[in-house]
Amino acid sequence: MEIKVVVADFRDPKHARDLVVLMDCYARDPMGGASPLSEEARNSLAHQLSELPHAFSVLCYVGSQPAGLINCFEAFSTFKCEPLVNIHDVIVAREFRGLGISQLMLTRIEDIARDKGCCRLTMEVLAGNEGRAERVRDAGV
Repeated sequence: MEIKVVVADFRDPKHARDLVVLMDCYARDPMGGASPLSEEARNSLAHQLSELPHAFSVLCYVGSQPAGLINCFEAFSTFKCEPLVNIHDVIVAREFRGLGISQLMLTRIEDIARDKGCCRLTMEVLAGNEGRAERVRDAGV
């Protein structure tokens, strides 16, 4: 079983499709609101992200199947006066959980943040998601 983490190309039809599949998977999960992704989001998410120069995502594949996604946005630390990366969405499809996919994706993001000269990683965590937050709390750069 090959596991591969790649930086998403929002203009690549496969990456765009896989991003939407994984975001919809998250949206349908109780932690994501338990409702499908809106039609508008399904149709325009990848394009809208491609228009944001400060947005990037990593996708994880198990074989050829999309298994995980992390969406990030570059920002700025006013305290450090340096760039940072905010981890916005962390998704691992239910059938691929327990394979260490989130850690592989976070490692890739940490490498990207270092390459960009970022001083830290930040992450938004929904209320009720404390267990998952604890596992990534020390993922700072």
